[in-house]
Amino acid sequence: MRVASRDAEGQRRTRALGLAPATEDDLKKARLCLLCVPDAAVPAVSRELATRLPRTVALVHTAGALPLTAVDASRGRAVGSFHPLCAVSSPRDSLTGHAVALSTRSPALRGVLRRMAEDVELHALDVPESRRAAYHAGAVLSAGGLVALADAAVTALGAAGIARDDALAALLPLMRSALRGVEARGLSGGLTGPVVRGDTAVVAAHLAALPPDVAQLHRLLSRRALGLASEKLRPESRAALARLLADD
Repeated sequence: MRVASRDAEGQRRTRALGLAPATEDDLKKARLCLLCVPDAAVPAVSRELATRLPRTVALVHTAGALPLTAVDASRGRAVGSFHPLCAVSSPRDSLTGHAVALSTRSPALRGVLRRMAEDVELHALDVPESRRAAYHAGAVLSAGGLVALADAAVTALGAAGIARDDALAALLPLMRSALRGVEARGLSGGLTGPVVRGDTAVVAAHLAALPPDVAQLHRLLSRRALGLASEKLRPESRAALARLLADD
């Protein structure tokens, strides 16, 4: 693999990571070019590359939300999407063990993308073009949404007088333990807390104690938890929680 950087800073980072820079000749001989650029830059970058590279070089973007039409497919060029489901916040983050969403209309390119996934130990998911937005929303909820949820939980502990740094340090191991439970026992089996116990009084106390915006989020998530826990609860407990968590 070689990296073609668009500016001097990108070239510096490539060298710092010990990666080999790509020459123009490397690009022309490549089987595919992976566009690891911001979503908004994909159309322009693909158009520019399409004028320079033989049509035998496939262009593949790495954006979860963009359709295949964002990539220049002129002259019959194969195009695709390769979107790893990994919250990458450092260039040294490993993709191993994660999933990757694949999309292409080319059977030959699909085979190449699948082999790429296997090489870095990614589990391949085929995403229909018509449902890409729903797929990407789910991915965002599980990554950026999780971070936003952590911020809400830190704010809740702040309402109890706990400093933000102390709150985050206390909550991160708890969040990890919840994810381990889901991994071991599934969504319903990994659910803990007052909803799955049918403890309406505790949930009511939570809603009363929280800042309004966090209370609303707590209400929405508790309704979701009630759906997961529904079969485990007595009918009267389920009904009481449903009344408490209904929209005001």
